[in-house]
Amino acid sequence: MSGLLDTIGGIPVHALVVHAAVVLVPLAALGAILMAVRSSFSRRFGTLVVLVAFVAAGACVVAKESGEQLARRVGSPQPHVDLGDVMPLVAGVLFLLVLVFWLFDRGIPANKPRPMWLVLLAIVLVIASVGALYWTFRVGDSGAKAVWEPIMSKAQPIAG
Repeated sequence: MSGLLDTIGGIPVHALVVHAAVVLVPLAALGAILMAVRSSFSRRFGTLVVLVAFVAAGACVVAKESGEQLARRVGSPQPHVDLGDVMPLVAGVLFLLVLVFWLFDRGIPANKPRPMWLVLLAIVLVIASVGALYWTFRVGDSGAKAVWEPIMSKAQPIAG
């Protein structure tokens, strides 16, 4: 398994799969927010949002595991490793909340309002989605700094 998550064509798997996580988690979070505030969006695109959240959670697991392979080669960039260890949990919780919300919300007829308990779940879903957006930014920012700060500190400014 270590070879599978190490490199593809000489490129670290982490560098490839992390882009899927960075795009799909925010897409799932934004879709979840739209599902929570617009029942018509939930009924029309809920299945797609659930699928995106599922793939995003999987991408986060692969990104974490491949990041551990990369760290064995180049060293562990702290705090990126610590933040990245939590990302699959964040994405997994988002997926579960989206799935549960969608399963209940799709059964409510369009001409009926959502029951109060589902409105409360929608609020929890929005809070979790904002948290997932924030955590994705934190992990991505720390990873970008771990990669680019050492390179940029040695680079010469471009002459204007």
